[in-house]
Amino acid sequence: MIDLHDIRYVRLGTPDLDAATRYCTDILGLQKIRTLGNAVYFRSDNRDHTLVYFEGDARDHATGFELRSFEELEDAKQVLAHAGTEATWGTTQECEDRFVQAFLTFNDPSGNRIELVWRPYHSGWRYFPSRDAGINGFSHIGLRSTDPVRDERFWTKIMGARVSDWIGQAPLLRIDDVHHKIALFPSEYPGVQHINHQVESIDDIMRSWYFLQEKGINITFGPGKHPTSTAMFLYFEGPDGMVFEYSSGVSNITDDAGHLPRQFPFEPAGFCMWGARPNIKEFKS
Repeated sequence: MIDLHDIRYVRLGTPDLDAATRYCTDILGLQKIRTLGNAVYFRSDNRDHTLVYFEGDARDHATGFELRSFEELEDAKQVLAHAGTEATWGTTQECEDRFVQAFLTFNDPSGNRIELVWRPYHSGWRYFPSRDAGINGFSHIGLRSTDPVRDERFWTKIMGARVSDWIGQAPLLRIDDVHHKIALFPSEYPGVQHINHQVESIDDIMRSWYFLQEKGINITFGPGKHPTSTAMFLYFEGPDGMVFEYSSGVSNITDDAGHLPRQFPFEPAGFCMWGARPNIKEFKS
């Protein structure tokens, strides 16, 4: 079984790179660190980058996860092959584009593109945001799943994730102590469904709630509080329909053996304990 160390980055295609760049800096509050060819790189913490927008199809998404050693990367290729999933090595140029020493790429059963990376770059400079949104790190993603029950088996039996809770058939999966780094939401097609950044406090969430409204950004859910992870949250729309989330106060699970995943209903109360109702297709029955 593969042992994922941490989530590293998301790569998103966009037909309007300039607009996506303005959004990431002026609205989302990330630090632009470089433009490389037709791609722009952004930071949210001490990782070299956590988000890349590149000129291309808005449906072209990839998510990178770090492994601890090259031997684990080689073993992962064999594990995936044994499970019937073909993984290919990234080329030298592709590694340079991702600022990693080596990586594997493959699709999960729904068709989500996953990249397993070894020795990704870190930054020696502190993260300096373009807008003070209170961001202290990239934390998790929602992935679209055409069959959450099937995909849960893949992510737990092959990728080593553990179920923290369910909302309906949608599993919230952890790969370390954080309540979840991956969530699988029912959808008709694959892709990244939402991207989460942690902020320092509820004050940051509320400041952004007012800020985003003033800027005419579509608020899709919240402010609210998840009954699963206990995180306070705010979801809002980004370029090409991508949903972004700020959250604060996510719980940790330190006792793997003692933790019993809970079942929550796939209805507004299963997503928010304060009464907020989502305007997000994948969060609706």
